[in-house]
Amino acid sequence: MASAPLHTHPVCLGLRSEPPRPPPSETWERGPVDAAPTSRGRHLELRLADWFDPRKRPDVITTTPWLAPVVWDGTFDTQALEKFYRRQNLTVGLAVFAVGSFAEESLLLFLRLADAHFLAGHRVVFYVLSDGDLALQDLRLGPLRALRTLDMGGQHAWPEAQLWRMRSLGEHIVQRIQHEVQFLFSATAEQLIQSAVGAEVLGASVARLHAWWYFHGTRNLPYERRPASAAYIPFGQGDFYYDGALVGGTPLRLLDFIDEYLRGAAHDFQAGLNSTYERHLNKYFFVHKPSKLLSPEYGWDTTFNPPPQIRYVKVAQQPRRGW
Repeated sequence: MASAPLHTHPVCLGLRSEPPRPPPSETWERGPVDAAPTSRGRHLELRLADWFDPRKRPDVITTTPWLAPVVWDGTFDTQALEKFYRRQNLTVGLAVFAVGSFAEESLLLFLRLADAHFLAGHRVVFYVLSDGDLALQDLRLGPLRALRTLDMGGQHAWPEAQLWRMRSLGEHIVQRIQHEVQFLFSATAEQLIQSAVGAEVLGASVARLHAWWYFHGTRNLPYERRPASAAYIPFGQGDFYYDGALVGGTPLRLLDFIDEYLRGAAHDFQAGLNSTYERHLNKYFFVHKPSKLLSPEYGWDTTFNPPPQIRYVKVAQQPRRGW
């Protein structure tokens, strides 16, 4: 059976029936978000002034033009964050894709390190999205940890793997994840969380700076420059270049991004274009400014020696194999 072309595929319908819209204004400003209200009215984020001190790192960019914090080692008060978030009794989700011939090998290492270092002392649900059976029976997680395996279905009808993955994640957010966690991160499994990643990463909308492009200036950032593309950012515009291997926020904010990405990809296909997932991500964050940025310490490529500004590599990115 032949697969449907993208313009007739359900990807074009996105995850909503109505046209694209900005996130709700009471929660999602196109600028810094100090607090993310829940449906019960509790605030899930600590006031910026109570945990963040940009003066501690004059050697790097610590605040964006829209006043969002850029999290570097030394800028945050771990004790204040832990005291606040432990009272919130949160559950955080970490979704990881396990697809391809090296999936199981990479996944097991990813999960063991995430179990040890990702939000230790907080409830975390690891969502493993896979296209097949995985041998995870020998994996032993610590207290306050849970593992959910989620089926991604077949890829045969999808023109690009990343569309398939993000559509599947969006469906699972709608059906299940949004009811189980207050914050959600999406990650690829070739990353190694090798030291403590704590509550400093939690936020309404979290983007990670691309390590290579952060240290190589902003003049030639690899945005989509073709005006016909939905991911288009004109020359002379743009803020930072964000890494697509980790993105987070509340489940509904992540869902909003996925929907915009799927619609943008469908638009590009109809226009005869094929922009990348990461360029669509950068367009989304150009329009909908993230409320928190993670420094390259949270995603350093181990192919390169870190510069002096990188005090600790919290998350190491390994070379991709078949992803």
